[in-house]
Amino acid sequence: GDIFKGKVIQKSEAKIETKKLHTATNIYTNLAQPDQAAKVAKMHVDGIGLLRAEFVIAEIGVHPKQFIKEGKQEVFINRLARELMRFVTPFSPRPVVYRATDFKTNEYRNLTGGKEFEPHEENPMLGFRGAYRYIANPEVFEMELKAIKKIWEKGYRNLNLMIPFVRVPWELIKIKQMVEKSGLLSYPEFKLWIMVEVPSCALNLEEFIKVGIDGVSIGTNDLTMMLLGVDRDSEEVSKVYDERTPVVLNVLEYIVKTCRKYNITCSICGQAPSDYPEIAERLVRAGITSLSVTPDVIDRTRRIVFDVERKLFKEKRGK
Repeated sequence: GDIFKGKVIQKSEAKIETKKLHTATNIYTNLAQPDQAAKVAKMHVDGIGLLRAEFVIAEIGVHPKQFIKEGKQEVFINRLARELMRFVTPFSPRPVVYRATDFKTNEYRNLTGGKEFEPHEENPMLGFRGAYRYIANPEVFEMELKAIKKIWEKGYRNLNLMIPFVRVPWELIKIKQMVEKSGLLSYPEFKLWIMVEVPSCALNLEEFIKVGIDGVSIGTNDLTMMLLGVDRDSEEVSKVYDERTPVVLNVLEYIVKTCRKYNITCSICGQAPSDYPEIAERLVRAGITSLSVTPDVIDRTRRIVFDVERKLFKEKRGK
């Protein structure tokens, strides 16, 4: 019993300490559930680096195309805007980076009406998803853009958009045209991000940046999987799946340094930096602008980054 007591005291002391820690690198959080937003917003966190749309869409429960079929687009748009407000309001003026829907076809099929609108794919992970899907089904993406626009029209300036699973630059060109048509780019504060999770995007990043984006977030889960050719859900090969593999670290560093070169925001939204402090150190050294982690490791990540930054400062001073 006594040991347990001691542990609790240590924990609360660590908490008080973390509240006082300030880092040059922003610590963001990954969120999906609206009812968690107000609570997490009270933590020592600099914003939401990944707001996943999927939980909200699953809660709505009906395939977006079913709304279109029934002429009820406004119902979907208003519901999505209402749910997004539950994140935007408690975090304002801190940034909220909304990742547009990245359901795969097998996940979309589970929604009401899904089987009518979705093809059956043998490998949904590499199938009809992400940026290409918005180009093929612009009417669904346009509803998401309208929901975001509603929030900007209310005067909020902290909701930004991130495009997932971008494979080739021409996809981004087409997506950007759609975002422009929505009127969102007319707000000078609006920021357009992309997820860097496909090797073709990671290794050709300069071409994507030249299309015109404000930020990137590295999706380490998919990127590691595709760089190593490993299905992370397969236990048979799980030993090979490791973000600390040199090739993965080299690609992460290349992404961060490329963003620095072009002076755009660079974040990461996988578990890697909080699981492995040595990855956090390497990314902070390379000049990453933020780390986005799950709420339970916000304080721990802040502490890791604080220690790395202090170490860097001492090294620079010692030169």
